[in-house]
Amino acid sequence: MNKIILPIQPSPIISYLRVGRLLYASLILFIIESWIYGVQLMKSISSGSVFWIMFWTLFFLFSFVHIYLVIMDGWSRYQNYKRIKDQFFIHGFNKKISLIYIGSKCQRMAAETAAEELGIKDQVRQCYRDFGVKWYHYLPYFMVKEPLFLFKKMFWSRTFLEEFYKPKFDYRAIVKSQIA
Repeated sequence: MNKIILPIQPSPIISYLRVGRLLYASLILFIIESWIYGVQLMKSISSGSVFWIMFWTLFFLFSFVHIYLVIMDGWSRYQNYKRIKDQFFIHGFNKKISLIYIGSKCQRMAAETAAEELGIKDQVRQCYRDFGVKWYHYLPYFMVKEPLFLFKKMFWSRTFLEEFYKPKFDYRAIVKSQIA
């Protein structure tokens, strides 16, 4: 295990929000969309127009389902964050570890957040730049390579159903012991 002098560690809630900041911004948008579409659906139900009821129902369901998907994606990225933080703490910066999480913007954000909390964010970012990742690469690479990704079990399990990961270290306690 490398001896990393840890910076002050944020609370787990702050880390959770930082890891999924793009997801939670979209969550707010999906909540607002669902509310707007729900209001329009109620109006169409009261008017009795079958076309508009179907139209607004589809839009409402699309937004409403995305609320759940974004929450589950955020949960999964937080599990990635805890795992990669442990891996970086044990091994220090490692290109192979970083590349496991190169596939999507959200995974890279999880890796960068963990790296930042360990003081090695610049190395992780440089690694991603060296592999051609640009700041505007938001769409996960697998979606471009595999257009039928929705029908793959791996997509569902890695994106929304990542298993709970219990961190191996109490980083806040380590920082306290370093200060003492």
